[in-house]
Amino acid sequence: MDGVYASLCDVFEPCEVGTIIRSTSYPDYWRLNVLRVERETDLGVEELTALGDSALGDLEHRTIVFHLVAGGERLRSDFTAAGWHSTRLVWMRHELALSAGASAPVREVPAVAVRDLRRAWHAEDFDGRELSNEFLAHAEEAGALRGARVMALHKAGVAVGYMQLERYGDGVEISEVFVHSDHRGLGRGTALTRAAIEEAGDHSDLWICADDEDRPKELYARLGFRPAWTTMSFLRLPPNQN
Repeated sequence: MDGVYASLCDVFEPCEVGTIIRSTSYPDYWRLNVLRVERETDLGVEELTALGDSALGDLEHRTIVFHLVAGGERLRSDFTAAGWHSTRLVWMRHELALSAGASAPVREVPAVAVRDLRRAWHAEDFDGRELSNEFLAHAEEAGALRGARVMALHKAGVAVGYMQLERYGDGVEISEVFVHSDHRGLGRGTALTRAAIEEAGDHSDLWICADDEDRPKELYARLGFRPAWTTMSFLRLPPNQN
């Protein structure tokens, strides 16, 4: 994630708990506009919310990321009670050779071609709530600027799953893997991830991020990824997406 910040964000402001990071070009893209808590703190949800309001006050969303997962866990129930969405994320590095198996027959597509899949993914994660056009446009443009490649798996001419690859120097991140819920259970997620690993090619540093409380991390482990560190992210959606 530091590579994403370095390439797209233009504000890095130290604060009492860590760093305020912003991309003034992409204000609706909440991945790039965050209060990052980088050290232990005794501040509670109200104090951290106030700090976030001060740092991100002109934005409709709020994102607070804890690099020390224990600090996020301590406040998780309080953030949830205050209406925030929490995600415990595990960052995994590819360390074992890819075993034999079938890959998905993917083909590269423009980012806009998988908009419906991104909307479906967001609706799954946030109880059916819609993703704004502004967010999608900013996410797609930001991805293009950092050289992201989007590859989709089709059935009867319709994209039913996709993955996204991003490179940062010698490093590669599989930043997104998603299969629509109507097309799961047939190994497509595994095949898509295998295809992403193969597309990454001769890499020295390949990463993927997973929900630490969901099944995909087990899939990634079977394909040679191993946990490296865990973070906690809290998101308060814009009013029209609450």
